Parts: sequence; C-alpha cells; structure tokens
Amino acid sequence: MHLGATLRLLRVDAGLSLRDLARRIGVSSAYLSRVEHGVDAPPTQARLSAIARELDVPPALLMDVGNRVSPYVTGYLEDVPAAGTLLLEMARRKLTGAQLARVRAFLDAEFPLREPRGDEPAPALGPLLCAERVVVQLSCGDYEDALDVAAGRLASALPGLDAAALAAGLRQREGEAPSQVGNGVAVPHAFVPGASPAAALVTLARPLDADTPDGQPLRLVVALVDGHLGRARLMRLAHVARLAGRGLADRLHGADGAARVLELLEDLEALR
Repeated sequence: MHLGATLRLLRVDAGLSLRDLARRIGVSSAYLSRVEHGVDAPPTQARLSAIARELDVPPALLMDVGNRVSPYVTGYLEDVPAAGTLLLEMARRKLTGAQLARVRAFLDAEFPLREPRGDEPAPALGPLLCAERVVVQLSCGDYEDALDVAAGRLASALPGLDAAALAAGLRQREGEAPSQVGNGVAVPHAFVPGASPAAALVTLARPLDADTPDGQPLRLVVALVDGHLGRARLMRLAHVARLAGRGLADRLHGADGAARVLELLEDLEALR
C-alpha cells in the first residue's frame, strides 16, 4: 500500500494545498511532499491522526490505509495478553470477513459497548454497485480505455449525463491528482452536482503498465461519482484505498462474473 498517494488524493479532493495542510499539522511542505511521493517513511500515528482531523476523516480509517495498528489496540494487547492468543486462534482458522462479522455480532450482543464507537464506519462500496456496472476481465490497450468503459457504465446510472462528458470529468480529475493508490488499484472519480453516489468496477484481463505509486501494474479500476463534496466522499475514497491494501485486486482477479465480484466484495466489506 502506498499511503502517500492516498493522502495526496484526499488532500486535493478536500481542497487543501500542500502548504495549507503542512501548516495545519505543523510540518514543512517539503516533508509532506516527500511523504506523498513515498520518499519519506509514512507519518507517525500521532501525525496521521492530525492529518485525518484536518481532512475530516476518521483517524482509524487512515491508519487502516497505512497498515498502522491503532494505539488503542496495542495498549489493550499489552494490558490483556490473552487477547493476543484469541487473535492468533482467529488467524489459524483463517476467518473470513463474513465470519468475523458474526464474531462482532456476538460481542455486540453479549458485551455491548458502554459508550458509542468513536470511529464512524466508512460508507461501503458494494451498495454503490450493481451487476450492470461491473465489467469483468476487460481487454484494453491503456488506462484511457478503461476510463471510457467505466464512464459508460456509470452514465447508465445517471440520467441525463453523457458518457463522454463523464469520461472527460474523470480525466480532468486525474490531471489534478493521479488516482492510482497502489496494489494494482485506481479510483478515478468525478463530481457531478446533484448526483447520487454510484460506482463502476472494472477488472482487467491483462495488467496495464501505468505510473503507479508502488510500481505495480494496474489490474482494477473502481470509478466513483458523487454529487456532494465533503466527508462522506473522502471516506469513500479512503475506503477503496483501504480495500486495495487488503488485496482487493488479487481477490477479484479470478472472478468469473459480476455476481461473483459482488459476492467477494461483500465478504471483504463485512467488517469496516
């Protein structure tokens, strides 16, 4: 996972310049630029939390994107070592997302939280998709072709919107900040005033050489359209980046149809 690419994507979408965000979190713009381009190591947990607050996204979500463990979790494991043993047992059983969701349901029923959760779950990707907006094993020559296909599928969900105009909007946004977030995934997106959130997902028959932040070829395109700027939109983008880090492209690569893609995605999103 390339955390820096995701931070840049979110910063630009939030309307913050590099200088503005750096000033707000108390670092130099040169340092933040190096982080975004993967030159410097990812920020510390404290600094990542500060960035999340300025972007108005849950800190836990950014920590997930960066494969960082919350200080709350590490502190709990130190205080209750037996919790680590239980975690090991779950790992040995290779519980799926759906199975872990059943474990959480049991915890919620038997040991309800005394206080509400402070980390708001990110909006799921699955409900924004339907079989008609999932393209499996697309053969294309370059990323531009994949954008055109995704735009065509999305336009069908947005009455009155021309596919060519939407493709142009996706390309314009790409020019502001590349949408490749690493692990073979790109999340092109466009703002369409008044539109309901919608997504199109395209798996590629052959990996595409692209200017990706981690050097991995592109294998999956998740295109998003939203009619409102703000927190929910940023959380959707960060969530797709998190899914990329959890192996989204690998999991969907062998899917033989749209129904299977949606099934695999549902399992991956069972816990958010």
